[in-house]
Amino acid sequence: MTTTAAREKFRAHLAKRGLRATSQRLAIFDAAFAQADHFTADQLLHDARAIDDSVSRATVYRTLPLMTASALLREVDIGSGEKFYRSAGDGTATQVAQVVCIDCEKIFEISAPFMAWYGHTVSSKLGLTPASQRLQVSAHCDALRQTGTCPRRG
Repeated sequence: MTTTAAREKFRAHLAKRGLRATSQRLAIFDAAFAQADHFTADQLLHDARAIDDSVSRATVYRTLPLMTASALLREVDIGSGEKFYRSAGDGTATQVAQVVCIDCEKIFEISAPFMAWYGHTVSSKLGLTPASQRLQVSAHCDALRQTGTCPRRG
């Protein structure tokens, strides 16, 4: 999905809920879609304020659930107490596994097409149809253990 199409989807989602597409919400949208990797609400706040300095922390925290509900962002919980977000892209890469580096909290996503089969197999045994699933692996950085330096740390 192009950024323009995603923006229109976001505007439609807001309108459906009786909300306005304010300049602050659109700055948050633009900052989120400019991210190349996973990001936190605080990182998004910083980047959105670079676009529109009137963006508040409260507006970011109210807008993130709107963006996830509209399937524009995916929320990722790695168990650290802080949620991470990433653009949902075009929606075709839904079968991904997340590998989280415990040492630097970097999140990697890899294609995991077997998940569709697995979800269907275990659900159908119970007479259910899978609605969503996720696979998340926590791992340590081998390079950090061997050399004392993680090449992924910024």
